[in-house]
Amino acid sequence: MLPPRHQRRLITCVVVAATFGLVTTQSFAAQNDTRPRPWQASHQAAIGREHIRAVHAGHGISAFTVTEEDDGEDEAENSAEATAQYTEARTAPGVVAPGAYGAAWQQIQSMRRTHGHWNHVTKKKYNSDDPRYRDVNSNSSGGSGYVTGRITGIAADNHGYVYAGGANGGVFRSRRGGGRWKPIADKLPSLSTGVLALDGKKRLWYATGESNTGATSFAGTGVYVLKHPHHGTFQPGDRVGGAELESTVIHALRFAGTKVWAATSTGVWSHSTTSLSGPWKHEFAPNPEYLPGGSKADDPSAPYKNIANDIAADPKHPGKVLLAVGWRSGDSYNGLYAKHGGKWKRVNGLGALPTSSDDVGNMTFAAAADGSRLYAVDQSPAQMAADPNSGLKGVYVSKNGSPFGPWTRIADYTQLKNAGSALQGDGYQPGIQAWYNQFLQVDPADADHIYLGLEEVFESKDGGKSWIVPGPYWNFNFPCWSIDPSKQTGDCFPTTHSDQHAVAIGSRNGKSWVYVGNDGGIYRRPLHGAVDSGGHAKDWQSLNDGTIDTLQYYSVGVGRDRDHGGVSVTGGLQDNGQSILRGHDRVMGSNFGGDGGDTITDPANGCNIAAEYVYLAISVTQNCGANDGSWTTDPSKATEYSVAPPDNEKGGAGARFIAPIAADAKDTGTWIAGGRHVWVNTKGFAIRSGKEWSNAYDLGEGHVATAVASSGGTVYVGWCGPCNNQGFTRGIAVGNADGTGWHQLSLPVDGTIPNRYISGFDIDPHNARHVYVAVNGFSRRFTEGPGAGFGHVFESKNGGATWTDISANLPDVPADTVEYLPNGGLALGTDLATFYRPAGATKWQVLGHLLPTTAVMQLRLGPDHKLYAASHGRGIWSFDVRRLRRHHR
Repeated sequence: MLPPRHQRRLITCVVVAATFGLVTTQSFAAQNDTRPRPWQASHQAAIGREHIRAVHAGHGISAFTVTEEDDGEDEAENSAEATAQYTEARTAPGVVAPGAYGAAWQQIQSMRRTHGHWNHVTKKKYNSDDPRYRDVNSNSSGGSGYVTGRITGIAADNHGYVYAGGANGGVFRSRRGGGRWKPIADKLPSLSTGVLALDGKKRLWYATGESNTGATSFAGTGVYVLKHPHHGTFQPGDRVGGAELESTVIHALRFAGTKVWAATSTGVWSHSTTSLSGPWKHEFAPNPEYLPGGSKADDPSAPYKNIANDIAADPKHPGKVLLAVGWRSGDSYNGLYAKHGGKWKRVNGLGALPTSSDDVGNMTFAAAADGSRLYAVDQSPAQMAADPNSGLKGVYVSKNGSPFGPWTRIADYTQLKNAGSALQGDGYQPGIQAWYNQFLQVDPADADHIYLGLEEVFESKDGGKSWIVPGPYWNFNFPCWSIDPSKQTGDCFPTTHSDQHAVAIGSRNGKSWVYVGNDGGIYRRPLHGAVDSGGHAKDWQSLNDGTIDTLQYYSVGVGRDRDHGGVSVTGGLQDNGQSILRGHDRVMGSNFGGDGGDTITDPANGCNIAAEYVYLAISVTQNCGANDGSWTTDPSKATEYSVAPPDNEKGGAGARFIAPIAADAKDTGTWIAGGRHVWVNTKGFAIRSGKEWSNAYDLGEGHVATAVASSGGTVYVGWCGPCNNQGFTRGIAVGNADGTGWHQLSLPVDGTIPNRYISGFDIDPHNARHVYVAVNGFSRRFTEGPGAGFGHVFESKNGGATWTDISANLPDVPADTVEYLPNGGLALGTDLATFYRPAGATKWQVLGHLLPTTAVMQLRLGPDHKLYAASHGRGIWSFDVRRLRRHHR
């Protein structure tokens, strides 16, 4: 029996927008055809080919297209353009000034709050290998086990304390070597994790601003220090220095002597570790004219011009440091720098370690505790552009511990491929995503024992002479794999989730562990663990026990659970598929794999689900996706069906990466899907083919939908195109689901609704001409672009002919979703909080208590009278809106 095809995204490179909001450059490869068939390794090769086409020359967006040489089954879509889309929603039409989110957060602290508390719905284990869900589009049986959202920082001590930082979820602490986690950073204005590190005084340093250039990577508010991490929690007053590192991404913190060095998106900074007050010192920026306040700060390429990746200090001379600087896709300033004669200058002639601008990209250092070894891993921009298999230039060692070498290469991607990697196909081999996936760690008791993280986890015990792969990408490739639901992954041992970001070594009760963080959360194994004959670990343990929830949802759907009572809650996730939590469940399952996007759920039957992968690659199930895997031998037993509308075939030219879909509020059998066209399905969950969609309206060449809503057949569609800073245009189209009455609303640049991204609608159930719209991005105060305008939520009582700004006292923060409540009030989800405006009122309040400071991408009412919030970093939460009715009666 062969494994199924799997929905799996590939990240490629495109564009960064350096705002406090985000740095975003994540790209994904979509699969069109999800008909039941055995999985084919050639899909990875197709992804690899498209990866190379997506690599841009310079700094602009370079979209790729599918060519005739790619077979229909394994086409990868126009995903390069999608990389910037999460950022575009917040930055277009201009560049966001630093401090925008900080100002909003400060205002929120003084706002009135409603009564009531949010309930954490997804504070449960999430089993990616749940044997109940082994249908055609599931990744169940891959071997990742229990997962949560992306973990981008880890620190551990020798007393069993472990600290894990979520991409946009804040810091969690475990006192037992992992598990039983408690959040300890929720009072900070940013929960985006760049680095977690313990210094020589056992203080915990938390650098905010996620340390990779991925599509949903938020910048931060600086560096914070917790002096007593075993017991304390981070407070805003724990920030080191002033606001110098606000609105940056922090890639590394390195301690040397009495200094801490920070590699950031605005260059290299340093601060005393003896006194934490006083400003950070700006040590080096290769192109200072592109920094905020500089003469070229408004240049579109400014975010790329001062990226620093890591710092290495000479163990014998802590004042001598080597800076690894450069944009991962290449720039003339890329290189290694050291100070000579009081000035920072390029360094060459270090032996095998690359020093040229062509070959220095994302670089990570790791030093042995005794100073005898220094290791480095390097991603090469030139190789990424030219080699279809990998962007990894190599792994290197300085055997005297000095950053100035001489350096020797100890591995390249072919050696790692041959060490037992699951990535064997042409076009997708170890290091293909080395710009996004990197960590390096030396065993503190053995300078020759190292752990390397790329897409997979690698290990060497002899200083790089030989390697094994204790954490392969997944188990589908291996002879031990089976889809048998009585086993997690056949006869294979569990592995980690793919895409590695963070690593630490710690101990508890005398036993040492290595901890790894990736797109699926945090895992551990004994530092000297057991492996099978293929070098794959026998002893990985998932630490994602449900008490740590950093899941990054795009959407949420709620329906009644007819079999068990209560409701079924589902939603699409970044790199963790689609989760499903039924009424009786103590553990969530995953019924769709890859990246989950928007979703439609039948309120009357929570097992009727339509789940988007990417670019409107919609699949439908009417049994919650429950399957024992027998479809692999009998395709007729599949119960998930691909029903993508035709715009999916055009990739980014036909639809947004996460494209909007919605059911009519009064008819769950009528669906609206927005790409370039407005697609209508009138068969509801009985649809079985993409051919069954009808084209209700063409938004126009270059235009793609950003939000859709429908009530009683009246449809509203928001669109953009171009969607980035270069000529940004937005609009709203209104018409009927039967294809009649369609027209574009008149929305001039200087009109009431700002020239910014339309992110969400909701319609008054009593009057389809009464509609609300949420607008993303920042107002003109922070957006230095044409026609940015003011306001975040608008109301029309005449079908969109005229609009009124009802933002009132709302903070200036990107708005993502709006929901009309049964009591006549409004709920608004934003990047920092959810707000409520009572019926008849004009001012907004913060809705309830306990909801963490993270982006709420979608609000949906459930049939249980609860409002559900899909957060992009801290899971799904619910709020009983009946409390509001009682309170405001």
